[in-house]
Order: sequence, then C-alpha cells, then structure tokens
Amino acid sequence: MQKKWIRLLFRRRVAVVLSLLLQVILMIFMVYSSSRTYHWIHQGLTLISTVTVLHIISTGARSGTKLLWSVIILTFPLFGGLLYLMVELQGFTMSFKRRLSATEQVMEPHFVQDVKTYKQLSAKWPVYANQYSYLTKTCGFRAYENGGTEYLSPGERCFEKMLAELEQAEKFIFLEYFIIQEGRFWNSILDVLKRKAACGVDVRLIYDDMGCFMLLPLDYQKQLEAFGIRCVVFNKFRPVLSTLQNHRDHRKIMVIDGRVAFTGGINLADEYINEIERFKHWKDAAVMHRGHAVNSFTLMFLTMWQTLTGEEVKPEVFLSLPAPDMDEGFVIPFCDSPVDGEYVNERAYMNLIHGAREYLYIETPYLIIDDAMVAALILAAKNGVDVRIMTPGVPDKWYAHMTTRSYYRELLEGGVAIYEYTPGFIHSKVMAADDAVAVVGTVNMDCRSLFLHFECATWLCGCRAIRHIRKDFTETLKKCKKIEVSDCKLGLFKRILQMVLRLLAPLM
Repeated sequence: MQKKWIRLLFRRRVAVVLSLLLQVILMIFMVYSSSRTYHWIHQGLTLISTVTVLHIISTGARSGTKLLWSVIILTFPLFGGLLYLMVELQGFTMSFKRRLSATEQVMEPHFVQDVKTYKQLSAKWPVYANQYSYLTKTCGFRAYENGGTEYLSPGERCFEKMLAELEQAEKFIFLEYFIIQEGRFWNSILDVLKRKAACGVDVRLIYDDMGCFMLLPLDYQKQLEAFGIRCVVFNKFRPVLSTLQNHRDHRKIMVIDGRVAFTGGINLADEYINEIERFKHWKDAAVMHRGHAVNSFTLMFLTMWQTLTGEEVKPEVFLSLPAPDMDEGFVIPFCDSPVDGEYVNERAYMNLIHGAREYLYIETPYLIIDDAMVAALILAAKNGVDVRIMTPGVPDKWYAHMTTRSYYRELLEGGVAIYEYTPGFIHSKVMAADDAVAVVGTVNMDCRSLFLHFECATWLCGCRAIRHIRKDFTETLKKCKKIEVSDCKLGLFKRILQMVLRLLAPLM
C-alpha cells in the first residue's frame, strides 16, 4: 500500500512539473511561431514589457521583488512582461482575497482590545509603545495580560506537552500545520485525535498541500475524515503559473478547548523531535499559551477554516473566558497574510530590532533579508547593542545556506556577531531583547516567511518565558562556532553564485 501511494505521488509530481514546463514552452511558441506577424508581435510584447516594468517600479512592492521582476522582464523582453501578467492577474487569486477579507471582517469584533489591559500595558512598558501600538492599533490584534506562557525547546519537550494537553481535550481540537508526516510524532497525536473524535470532540485539521506534497498519501484527507476528523487541505497545488501557488500556509497552531494553544517552529514530523536524523541534531522552539490569549489562535484558525470551506462559523462558541492570573507579563498573538499588503511579520521584527537597547538575540534557520533589515541590525550593533544571530551549522538546503552566508561579511563588519550551530540544524524562529520583549513563532528571517506565506507568532513583553529564552540561547551558544570575517573568504565562482542567489532571494 505504501509503495503504491509513493508511486502515485511521484507521478503527480512529474505531471505537475511537465505541466508547468508545457505552459512556458507554449508561451514561447506563441511569441515566436508566426513569422509573418513576428515584427508586430515583437513590438507589441516589447511595449507590454516596458509598461510592465514601469508599473512594477511605481508599485509599493519591496525593492528585491521589483529588481527581480525587472531583471527577468528586461532579460526576456518578448515574454517577460507577459509572464508577469499571467502570474499576477489570476481570477482565483482575487477570489481567495475576497473570501479571506470577508471572513476577517466577521472575526474582527472578537479582536477588540480590552481598554483596561491596554492601559496597564502602556503604563508598565511605555518604552515599547511603538511595538504593541503597531500590532494592536494598526493591525487589529489584541493584547492580553497574565496569560501564562511557557517556552518549549527543543521539540521533544513540546511533543510531551502536546500529548499531555491533548489527552485532556473535552470540547474541540484545532490543528493547522505546514508539514505532517507519518511517524512517531504524528501517529501518537493521531491516536489521541481518533479517540477524541470518537467521543464527540470536534477535531479539525488544516494542512498545507505543498508542505505535505511528498509526505502523505493522496487520499489522506479522506482517511482522516473516516476517523471523524474534519480535514481541509490548504491551497491544493495546481500545475498553473500563479502567485497564489506561491502563498503557503506555514503556520503551526494547535488549540485545545480554548484553554491552551501551541505555536512555533515545530511541525508534526519526526525530525522535529530527533526521532529520525536528517540534518544531525534538530534544534527547535515553541511557546505554549494558557488563558485568554488562546482566543486569538482560535480566531486565526477559524478565519482560515471559514475562508477555505465557506462554512459559516460562530466564533463565540469556541472562545474562552479570562483565566486566573498566571504570569506578570503581556502577550499579543498575531498572524500575517501575504495578500493584504501589510507586512506584519517584517514590521514586528523591525520594531523589535529598533527597540533593543542592551542585547538582541536571534535564532533563525535562514538569514535572507533585505537591505533595510541588514541596515537595522548593523545600526543596532553600532549603537552598542549586543547583537547575536544563530544560524544552522548543518543546512537543510544548500542554496538557502549559501545565500544566508552571503550576508555574513557585511553584518560582521558592521559589528553583528554570528554563530553557527555545529551539532546540526537550527529551526527555531526566535528574536529576544533586553530580558523584556521577544517574538516566537513560525516566521523565518527570509523573504518567503516575511512576505509570501501565511504565518503566526506571539509578541511577549515582561513574561518569565523571555528569561528562559535568554538562558536557552546562552546555553546553545556553547555548542556553536563563532564566525569570523576570515571565514567569509570565497573563490570567484562561489562569490558569483552568491550574487545570483541574492538576486533570486525573493523566491527563496
């Protein structure tokens, strides 16, 4: 049975690749096929490409994206502009945006900020007003007090907590994940989900089709539904040139009864708990929330569920009442959508970088950022902030790692310290400053996470978990190699390759 679905997956992948190639070949053929009208076709398509480049430059898109598209169009003037228009102007892309926007309007009243909590946050932490003001007033997310947040690292700790909390589920379990793969981690959770669903617990799962493209059987959705688990596959991969296919659901959310929620870098697969070894030791991190802040993750999940299914949900049925005080700090769970033009993830990170005064510690699997963030990190270091960035010593993707290393020299010369985790692969997405503020979630420091994917995270302020983050970071540094400028010397071929990869960074 397993060999059969592996063969089906392989055939599916081959079919998708061939279909995409066929579309490109067909486009080229249409451009060059007619010799009689070639001159007019040439002139017309060149004009389209010229106008398209002018349009791209005038938009509010990021500079890296503008540069990449401009290079593509100017290099291939006959069909570069046509390619851009085919990719960007998709009817079902617009339809998805409309559905998501309509659902967000339904959920918006449940994100209304409690005035008392905001006043307490403002009174206690005025120095970080720009950070929480942006997330609450501009983006519409809600701040919560005394939530009880626990930092979980490595993935093995998170796995144990998840199983223990799932066993206590009585009303509902919501899961939204980029990657699910059969093995000890997922199978252990699935066993609980099946038992709970049989007992009447409302179990729902969203998983990303691209993330699980080669990991799950093609009929896995039906298999889960046979167990009583309601399942939706996010953005099923279509062999069509489209921006929507580039937007993936990279979130990791688990909500149980509205009383506890998990988010972070940890997907439901065995490498995340070192049950199997892919890139030597896997270092990851997550946070577990209790109390009223869980409501935000419930709303994030229900927003995606209603958008994908068209099923009208009643959020108030799943929202919890405020819990007793469990922590002295504040949290703002937030998420980001690539289709609304508001780059929440990037701006949350930038605000935290600009707000750092003593130290700024970062763990990220990829460091593929634009010039503005590079400049912000260097400025923080020059202002006397102890800026340290931890990246993998063992990469999962050679091209992403080479692009990451292309930033090292510039950052090092600007005063930023960089460390590579020698035991293996760092997958944590953590940024913390001054024992006071932090962001933990699913957001990599790369173009895909910052601009192209659906992501989620939590902004923490004054929580005990932040001190645990610093302790974990300090302990992990002992297992890292500090990178020096001398380590950045490369031959001519590798330097050219890095330049090309930097240009293609918006696609990574």
